Amino acid sequence: MSEGPMGQGPLQAGSPLRTPRAAAVAGIVFSVLLISALVLLRLSVPAHPEVAGAWLTDSRHRAAVAIALNLVPFAGIAFLWFIGVVRDRIGEREDRFFATVFLGSGFLFVGMLFVAAAVGDGLIAAAASLQSGPAAAGTLTLGRDVTSILLNVYAMRMAAVFTLTTVNIARRTKIVSSWLAFAGLAVALVLLVGIGISAWVELLFPAWILALSFDILLARPGASPGAAGTATQA
Repeated sequence: MSEGPMGQGPLQAGSPLRTPRAAAVAGIVFSVLLISALVLLRLSVPAHPEVAGAWLTDSRHRAAVAIALNLVPFAGIAFLWFIGVVRDRIGEREDRFFATVFLGSGFLFVGMLFVAAAVGDGLIAAAASLQSGPAAAGTLTLGRDVTSILLNVYAMRMAAVFTLTTVNIARRTKIVSSWLAFAGLAVALVLLVGIGISAWVELLFPAWILALSFDILLARPGASPGAAGTATQA
């Protein structure tokens, strides 16, 4: 009988400390990688469709875009890790409805982010093999438009749904500061209806995840939901 509590003691004492730090580290890695990738893309790829393939003739722009696209898979992996450890931190307080939307929107965001990066990578490969002409220009324009729509219209709206769900979970479980919940609502609203205002609006999502990660990292271990639940049961 004494071995059970002794075996469970270190796990219960360590989990509230490990999980928030793992979530914070994963969120910071995701935010830094995605912000770097998006900034490189916005600085290297022109905003006007009529010059969709002109940037491919510049080796520096082409290299910057290639670096940005290579950062995307690692950002997606870090985001999946972030989702997992946040769910672990919520624990038994997790609601099935919000959990379904939380997971679904997160998976869809990563999936469309990967597809957009794959299309962009294929765009660079096509530019190297296609000769100049109307067909080549049409292919480059189509690839550019598909990448832009996947990222700005679909992926960012899934990011808005993920943010709204995370805000609702955070408000119910009290796992983050209240100001982050209000900031998340504002970010989600902008991503839902204002994504066409500026290309830089998409940086709001990784910036909010970065702030959320630092809030989790700096939170007192004793304030975690798991610790509060244990104290209540005792």
